[in-house]
Amino acid sequence: MFIGVDPGKTVVSPTPIRMSSGRALRFRSGSVTEIVPRPPSGRSRPDRIRIASQVAFASVIAGALLSTVGVPWWISAVVAVALVTLVAGVQARAAQPGRLATPQSPRATGKSAKAGHQEAYVLVAARERAAFGRALALARRIRRTWPALQPMIDPGDADRGLTAALHELAGVLAQRQHLCRLRAELAESAGYGLPPASPAVQALAEQRARVDELWQSTRAEANRILAALHTIARTGEEFVREQRLLETARSAELALAELTSMPAASQAPELAERTNAVVAAYRELAR
Repeated sequence: MFIGVDPGKTVVSPTPIRMSSGRALRFRSGSVTEIVPRPPSGRSRPDRIRIASQVAFASVIAGALLSTVGVPWWISAVVAVALVTLVAGVQARAAQPGRLATPQSPRATGKSAKAGHQEAYVLVAARERAAFGRALALARRIRRTWPALQPMIDPGDADRGLTAALHELAGVLAQRQHLCRLRAELAESAGYGLPPASPAVQALAEQRARVDELWQSTRAEANRILAALHTIARTGEEFVREQRLLETARSAELALAELTSMPAASQAPELAERTNAVVAAYRELAR
């Protein structure tokens, strides 16, 4: 899955995300690739023209040298023009502010979505973007605990479950964006001064009730996913910290046992309890 974030939107897509302007920085973690715009180069147009002129001059000199060893002049000219064009294009793109391209849905392109095909979601509302940003931060925290949890969980299964949860959350938040617009439209057209017994008013009230019901259900679903991610991150981090403390305590206890000839106690019950808590948290996310 690909997750892109620029100043105006958050894109969650099963296919690679393109840039409409500027360049991108990509960070891969498991099956998730994060894309953020690269800062503009800051080179002004005169600076770019000067660099392109330097490349052109160097290409002319190289072409003249190659012609002395029998290389046709037109080959050198074509290569020089292509090189200058490439340098100018790369510089111009690097100087632009980075913006993610908005992926088109199968309906927009006139294609039918395949069965099982995941949809791309674009979040533009501040509240929904902030919620997904929190989920993405929790996902990073969860991934950092996996090396210590590998004896208990399968990293491949955990990665697939986490990616699916992020995609599901993006879909719920995208639905809430649409519902928010619907609620605003219905609120603006409430009544138009018609009597409550009017069929149009009753139909509008019915639609508002349905939208409000769906609004509440999507809120509950988004909160459930966020709560599950938070529980996994917190439980995993606590487990890792406890593992380190137990190792320190065990080392100290063994050292004391050697000095006092007393048997070392076992922390197995406490460790088993924490292990069960970690596994239960992952099962809750996959529910």
